[in-house]
Amino acid sequence: MLAGRILVVGGGTAGWMTAAALAHKLAGTPARIVLVESAEIGTVGVGEATIPHIRHFNATLGIDEADFLAATRGTYKLGIEFVDWGRKGDSYIHPFAEFGAPIGGVPFHQQWCAARGEAGPFEAYSLPIQAARRGRFRRPDGDPYNYAYQFDAGLYAKFLRGYSEARGVVRREGKVIDVARDGESGFVRSVTLEGGEVLEADLFVDCSGFRGLLIEQALHAGYEEWTHWLPCDRAIALPCANVGPIAPLTRATAQDAGWTWRIPLQHRTGNGHVYASGFTSDEEALRTLLGAIAAPPMADPNRLRFVAGKRRRQWVGNVVAIGLSSGFLEPLESTSIHLIQLAIGRLLDLFPTRDWDPLDAAEFNRLMALEYERVRDFLILHYHCTERDDSEFWRHCRTMRLPDSLAYKLALFRERGVVVQYREGTFLEPSWLAVYLGQPVTPRRCDPRAGGAGAAAAMAAMRAGIAATAEAMPAHEAALGMPA
Repeated sequence: MLAGRILVVGGGTAGWMTAAALAHKLAGTPARIVLVESAEIGTVGVGEATIPHIRHFNATLGIDEADFLAATRGTYKLGIEFVDWGRKGDSYIHPFAEFGAPIGGVPFHQQWCAARGEAGPFEAYSLPIQAARRGRFRRPDGDPYNYAYQFDAGLYAKFLRGYSEARGVVRREGKVIDVARDGESGFVRSVTLEGGEVLEADLFVDCSGFRGLLIEQALHAGYEEWTHWLPCDRAIALPCANVGPIAPLTRATAQDAGWTWRIPLQHRTGNGHVYASGFTSDEEALRTLLGAIAAPPMADPNRLRFVAGKRRRQWVGNVVAIGLSSGFLEPLESTSIHLIQLAIGRLLDLFPTRDWDPLDAAEFNRLMALEYERVRDFLILHYHCTERDDSEFWRHCRTMRLPDSLAYKLALFRERGVVVQYREGTFLEPSWLAVYLGQPVTPRRCDPRAGGAGAAAAMAAMRAGIAATAEAMPAHEAALGMPA
């Protein structure tokens, strides 16, 4: 029999995504789901950009896209634009799609590399990039591309709360002030709220944020810190009004000691500055952000501190950590909500019975560690593959020693243009190509089959077809049903 009494500790995006998914997947079972949160404890609420996997999450729950976008004031997202990363003045977009198509059985990027600059920019072979550059959007209809969303994370949590409560999830208001454990097994037995109410459960899901109320404070899971590779440890979030057309993309602009984000929603633009406190002051970081936003601020700055890394174990005993309680990787590639979604999926795949087989927790921890490490490597790639030496921060990043897993991937691409393949991991070959060639990392040798007869003509036809298709798409606002 499954663990029937489930207590989610903490709300926000992680808590309500977890509650909604469990309520949907465990419908018709004896499972009873309770979520406890305190209105006095704020949520981070700055994770407004996503990657395409969120569409599957919403669809699985039966959520209508139009209803979702209206409730969260969301917009469409075709990719992430990176400005000033490889060199100042450069710009490239990481899209949710392949680049080009194989020619003569040779991978497209090998054909492009063999052309040595005569085939135009690499981004000319990506339909979503060309659409994003034009401020246009259309849902794919046979076209080989994907899309994600940009939305208000606080409104998404509110939307999912309504969804969850309509399916039987019970919300309790209050702060957790005590955690009781079983003396024999070490499992968490109950939590006590500030008002004295005791909540017992079989399974506890820790969505308490950076505090890790259960997974760390009670069970001491340990933390694996990665700041030697990802030195950014602070962020400031600051919304402002929209100015000009709403772009169907997120923008990340490299700064002297980190980077600033710009995320356009229907009703405002989310802005922020992720930075390394070892390379700049908080005051200077705020000045940098204020200089990067397109309109006066609509709220006071929201300041955050974090340590890049992950819990050494994200499932301990009968506690599973999801969201910030499990670890944190900065939002450079919009993976925060995706890692929540992954953890929920793994929990459902390995959902415990009352026998509590320790192999369930071991496999969950193995899979989540792998996901975190592969996202980590992809983020490090952005910082390391740069020609910038105009600040101490960038000199540190370009010369730091890499994890062996990333050093191998990078060496193989630099030598032969080969992208290391793996079955499990968020970012696949097109994503690595976007960053490699966007920053730019140029392979020393290409596939010897590349550059054959007809390759140049085939690439020219691709470029023209993609440009024409992108030009024919409607404006992003029109696709959202917003007034022109």
